[in-house]
Amino acid sequence: MTAAIRLFYFPTPNGRKISVALEEMGLAYEIVPVNILKGEQQSPDFLAISPNNRIPALIDGDVAIFESGAILQYLGRKSGLLYPLDEPARCQVDSWLFWQMAGLGPMAGQLSWFTRVANIPGRDPRDYSYARHRYLKEMLRLYGVLERQLAGREHVCGAYSIADIASWTWVDQYHAQLGGLAPFPAIAAWHARVGARAAVQRGMTVWMPEDDGGWSAAGNAAQIARGKDPTERPR
Repeated sequence: MTAAIRLFYFPTPNGRKISVALEEMGLAYEIVPVNILKGEQQSPDFLAISPNNRIPALIDGDVAIFESGAILQYLGRKSGLLYPLDEPARCQVDSWLFWQMAGLGPMAGQLSWFTRVANIPGRDPRDYSYARHRYLKEMLRLYGVLERQLAGREHVCGAYSIADIASWTWVDQYHAQLGGLAPFPAIAAWHARVGARAAVQRGMTVWMPEDDGGWSAAGNAAQIARGKDPTERPR
């Protein structure tokens, strides 16, 4: 019997990219939780797999991979699904995958950080106002790029692919930072369409920590209400 893929995971957008892809591709896998709220990503065993001490990482036999984009490409090659064999089509998927990795994900993460800082009672606006303005402006630009790409298309590259999965998890978690998806009707329709897929719904709920320590949106709100800094790193 072939050993299951081991996914080193925490339920962030990057982690969920991989659990969703595995569910979509029907590949056998097991979750190895790496609780980043407890600093488990700093353990020597995990660093041996993911030198950048970030989730997700994946082991499949003698293959070990870190970085979610590289993992998605590997799974697409392995399964023959959601990653076209035709070179022009594959290049389009790669282009949008790298767009997400270089732009949509990092900018959403920065905007989230400074938005959370802005919600800390008594925090000096000089700590966050310019940075939040900068990242909000860039996120609006990136959503405009995605909106134009999705106009008249059901999916980012025409056919559903790893390019959709890569961006969808980030849009799903962070679109409220921009005030919702009403100004982006093509993204809104795509978000609903992808979110209705059974494999996506399974992949989004494979594992959650017992105590989110304020990591989730609800947890952040609770910490702010208690006057605790939700941007404080877990020790």
